[in-house]
Amino acid sequence: MSAVGEQRRGLERRRMAQDRVHVAPPAPIAMTVTLLWILCVVLILVGLAGTVLPMLPGTAFILAGIFVGAWIDDFAHVGTGTLLLVSALAVLAWVLDYVSGLLGAKKAGASRLALVGAAVGTVLGLFMGLVGVLFMPLVGAAVGEYIARHRSDTAQVVGQQAVKVGVATWVGILLGMLAKVVLACVMVGVFVVALVF
Repeated sequence: MSAVGEQRRGLERRRMAQDRVHVAPPAPIAMTVTLLWILCVVLILVGLAGTVLPMLPGTAFILAGIFVGAWIDDFAHVGTGTLLLVSALAVLAWVLDYVSGLLGAKKAGASRLALVGAAVGTVLGLFMGLVGVLFMPLVGAAVGEYIARHRSDTAQVVGQQAVKVGVATWVGILLGMLAKVVLACVMVGVFVVALVF
């Protein structure tokens, strides 16, 4: 064999190898990746809606969507640090969501029964839709405060304190929901920045 023949074969082999590298993935793989990205986006959008709608664990859906997006990319852009940060934000959002109403009631000088009433009202409100989530903790805290104080003070004083505790609980829940929405948006922002840059 001549040297020219060897060079031609070497060039042909390199071209074939380059052709294999630049070939698009088979249709089923490309379609699967596209479907996974659609799943990622849908999970994140449902999660964003779930930050204000009852019965949807919003931050859990967002976190799941982010993990799917990181997995699709084989964790090349969205790595361990980003996932830990987003997970910490999700845990913070969950804690704020459940504790905010109780903190509002406690700040207003609520009794132990008012705090229990706010917690029970929150749980019952989950089954009543958005209105239930917004107002049942208020009702639960007010009823709990009324029960705790109804024998010790006059009816007017008890009623005023019960309303004060109920409103403080409601304000705490709204502030917690606002914080949860902000944290959810930060989670999505961190994911997008990590994915793009």
